[in-house]
Amino acid sequence: MNVYRANQIRNVALIAHGGSGKTSLADVALYDTGSATRIGKVDEGTSVSDSDPDEIKRRMSISLTPIPLEWRQTKINLLDTPGYADFVGEVMAGLRVADSAVVVVSAEKSVEVGTELVWRYADEHELPRLIFVNKLDRENTSYDRTLDALRAKFGAKVAPLTIPIGEQSALSGVVDVISGQAYTFNGASVTKGEAPASVAEAAKRYRESLTEAAVEGDDDLMMKFLEGEALSDDELRAAIKKSVAANLLVPVLAGSLAKNIGVQPLLDAIVDYTPSAAERSGDSAEKPVQAFVFKTIVDPQKGTYSYFRVYNGSVKSDSHLYNLDTNTDERLGQLLMMRGKTQEGITEVSAGDIAAVVKLSKTHTGNTLGIQGGEKLEPIHLPDPSFTAVVAPKTQSDLDKLSVALTRLTEEDPSLHVSRDPETADTLLAGVGESHIEIALERMQRRFGVDVFKRDRRVPYRETIRKKARAEGRHKKQSGGHGQFGDVWLEVEPLVGSDENFIFENKIVGGVVPKEYVPGVEKGVAESLKEGFLAGYPMVHIRVALVDGKYHDVDSSSQAFEIAARLGMKEVVAQANPTLLEPIMNVTILVPEENMGDVNSNLNTKRARILGMESAGNGLQRITALVPMAEMLHYATDLRSITQGRGSFKMELASYEEVPAQVQQQIIETHKKELAEKG
Repeated sequence: MNVYRANQIRNVALIAHGGSGKTSLADVALYDTGSATRIGKVDEGTSVSDSDPDEIKRRMSISLTPIPLEWRQTKINLLDTPGYADFVGEVMAGLRVADSAVVVVSAEKSVEVGTELVWRYADEHELPRLIFVNKLDRENTSYDRTLDALRAKFGAKVAPLTIPIGEQSALSGVVDVISGQAYTFNGASVTKGEAPASVAEAAKRYRESLTEAAVEGDDDLMMKFLEGEALSDDELRAAIKKSVAANLLVPVLAGSLAKNIGVQPLLDAIVDYTPSAAERSGDSAEKPVQAFVFKTIVDPQKGTYSYFRVYNGSVKSDSHLYNLDTNTDERLGQLLMMRGKTQEGITEVSAGDIAAVVKLSKTHTGNTLGIQGGEKLEPIHLPDPSFTAVVAPKTQSDLDKLSVALTRLTEEDPSLHVSRDPETADTLLAGVGESHIEIALERMQRRFGVDVFKRDRRVPYRETIRKKARAEGRHKKQSGGHGQFGDVWLEVEPLVGSDENFIFENKIVGGVVPKEYVPGVEKGVAESLKEGFLAGYPMVHIRVALVDGKYHDVDSSSQAFEIAARLGMKEVVAQANPTLLEPIMNVTILVPEENMGDVNSNLNTKRARILGMESAGNGLQRITALVPMAEMLHYATDLRSITQGRGSFKMELASYEEVPAQVQQQIIETHKKELAEKG
C-alpha cells in the first residue's frame, strides 16, 4: 500500500446497533475496492473484520478492528466497532482516533437503542457523520419510513444523499439526488445512467430538502437559496462538505449489503464529504512526531500488538520514540498495516494514518509516543465499571498463572478493572456488564490457559451492638505440667457519635489482671471483632472495657488471657443485642423519560429510597436513590433489560444501616450453612 499524506486519509468509525451490518459493510467495502477477492460473511465465520475466535463463535464484533482500504487515491481507515453495549470501551477507543463516523441503520428496525447510544457518543466527540441505511432489500422495509424515523430522532439535519431504485426484493440500485444519476450494481461493477422515471421526481424533491439543510453552513448560499436561485452541483457539493464538517448536516445513503448495493456511493461520499485527517485534527508531517496508542492486542505466541494513530510527524520502522506517560524510551521495530488476521510490513506511517507495531515493552492503550518533553494527547474516556464478580482459580496451576493473565487482559481491554477485596482477599474483576466479564474470562482461558470460577462478590456487611452488657470469659485447662488459666470480665457498649470502629479500655484496679496480660486481652478482643459473632462479618462501633478478672501465678499467660477474652466477647456480645449493618449505596441513574415508571417500580423491589428525579436533558431523567448494595449486584443487567440498553448508572457508598430482620435472618442462616458445609 502506498504512503498517504494527512489530506488523503479518512479515519472513519463504523458505529451501529448490533446486527445492523457495519461489519458486513467493512467486508463489502474491502471487496469493492479490490482489497479482498471475495466478500467475507459474519454468519459464515469468514469476515475479515470479525476474525477473532470469540467473534467467530458468537457471530458478532467484540473488539475494535481497523480495516484499511484505498479508494480514489484516498486511504480510508474503517474502524469497525462492536454494536453490543458491553463493549462500549472499544467504541470509545475507535471514536477517539476517528475524524468522522458512518452510522449503519437497519431499514427493518429503523432507529434502535444502539443507534441512539452511538449517536450520543458521536455527539460527545463532535464527530461529523454519514448514515447508511442497510437491508432495503428485505420485506416490509421503506426508505421513506426510515428517513422519517431518523429525522424524528435526530432532527432536520438528516437529509438523503442517495435514494433507492425499487423497493424490497425489487431493489436494484440507487440515485444520487445531486446529479440525478442512477447507479445499478452487479457485484463490484457499477453501471451509471439516467434515473428511472419512477424515482426521478422523488430525487428532485429530495435534492430540495438536501439543499435546504446543506446551505445552513454558508450565509451566501443560504441567501441565494432563499431568493429562489438554483445552486449548481458543485456549489451544493461544497456546501455539503462544509455543513458535514460543522455537524449541521448528516447525509443519508441507501443500500443493501447483502446485494452489494450502495457501498461505492458511500465510499465516494466518505472521500468527498467527510474531513481528512489534516482538516479535522490538523495532522501535520512538519510538526514533531506525536502518536497515540488506542488499541492493544495480546497474543501469547506473537507478542503484544499496539495500534496507533500518528497525529504529527511520521513514524518509521526501526526507530525510537519516547513514551510520555511511562517516561521510557521505546524502540519500534517492524511497522505493520493490519487487516484482520493479515499483516503487511510497511516502512513509514505518516501523519493522520493508522498502523500497528509489535512488542513494545512499556507502552499501553492510551499512551502518547513522541519526543521527550512533548505534549501528551487526550486519553480515551472509558465507561465506569457497572458489574463486578469474584474470579477464583480452579487449580493451583491456574492460581500460579492468574495474576499475569489478568494483567494481560486489562492491557488489552482497559475498561476491565482488577482489584482485591481487602476483607476476603478475593480477586475482583469489574467490567461494563456480565457478558463483558464472561467473554473476558473465556478469552483468558483460551489464550492463557487459565480456568476460573466466577461468582458474585461478597457484600461487606458489618456487625454491631445496640445496648450495653457485661459478661465473663474464663479459660482453664489442665494437661499435665503447667496448665492454662485466664479469667476476664468485659463490658461492651455501642460507640455513638465517634469515627472509631473499636475502642479498648483497661479499667483494672488493684492488679487483679497483671498489666503484662492486658495486651493479650486486647488482642483477643480485636481478633474476635474481625471474625464477627452473627454471620462472620467484622464488628464495628463498639467500646470494650476490661473491668475485672483473675489470674494464676503459674498457669496464667498472655495466650491464656487472649483465649479468655475471645470467650468473654462471645458471651457479652450475645447479651448486647447484636445486629447486622449493610452498605447503602448512593445511586444516580440516567434513564429515558418513557422508562421512568418501570425503573422506579424496579427500584421499589430493591428496598430503595428514591431521593429525587430531575431532567438531565436530551429526553433523559436523572433518578437519585439510596439502595442496599446487596440489591445492586446485578443491576447493570436489570437496567439494561428495562431500558433496552438506554439507561446507565453510577453508585458510591453512602452509609451503613441496619439490615431488616427478615433479611438479616436469611444472611445468618446462610452463614451457618456455610460453616456446616466446611465441617
